[in-house]
Amino acid sequence: MLTHTPFLLTGTRHGRPFEADATYRPTGQPKPVVVFVHGFKGFKDWGHFPMLADFFAEQGFVFVKMNLSHNGIVVGGNGDLEDLEAFGRNNFSIELDDIGQVIDALFAADFLPVPTTEMDLSRLYLAGHSRGGGLVLLKAAEDPRVRAVATWAGIADVDQRWPEPMLQEWQRTGVLHVPNMRTGQDLPLHYQIVEDYLANRPRLDIPHHVRNLPQPLLLVHGDADETVPSAAAYALLALKPNAELVLVPGAGHMFGGAHPWSNGTLPEPAQLVAQQTADFFKRQA
Repeated sequence: MLTHTPFLLTGTRHGRPFEADATYRPTGQPKPVVVFVHGFKGFKDWGHFPMLADFFAEQGFVFVKMNLSHNGIVVGGNGDLEDLEAFGRNNFSIELDDIGQVIDALFAADFLPVPTTEMDLSRLYLAGHSRGGGLVLLKAAEDPRVRAVATWAGIADVDQRWPEPMLQEWQRTGVLHVPNMRTGQDLPLHYQIVEDYLANRPRLDIPHHVRNLPQPLLLVHGDADETVPSAAAYALLALKPNAELVLVPGAGHMFGGAHPWSNGTLPEPAQLVAQQTADFFKRQA
């Protein structure tokens, strides 16, 4: 039987609580650990992500999925995007710090969401979807505890190359709204995300960090991705030619998933992604 352990963290930088959970089969034997990071407008329990956690646990991993602190999810809330002000105050630096805090929690002697007997933290891996794929690349570059990385439909750059007139108007009004087609919400993005990027360019430079990334890298992308075209995967491969590339035929951005997901099995493309990723991480042992 699988164990599902939720745990709560409070951001050391911003003071906002955020949730994570670990899924594993308790055997008393140390298992490699995968930390999974969702993408823009996503959250840890979106669609089929809980089923992904079960899949990796069955494959012999401890699978940790987390909510980024400013993704709009409220602890004890409705389980979907509802704190739009927090969403608008998010930025890439906050997200990287959140991931680091989850990793630190796994290593902390006084905070053990998973017993030390169940975790082999010398085999700590990161996986991220979409924007989360870019984040795990950046986190791996700055944290040598990470042993390997997998991106699923990952972005290749956080620089959006916003047109100058758009930036000027955004700065003047202070906020830009983007639609969430799934919920019908207009999601605010405050101009501070641009200021954070400009102030932290060296830390947020995905091309530079991938070019120098020491960890093994798996790039998984759907060849019919309508949101982040597969050209992003090829761009990352060009920066790190020894990376492994898996193109999923006919797969879109969510690899067949949707929210909510009521099917009792993983979507076929997501199953392929999960298996390829599990196999990749097992080869790093």
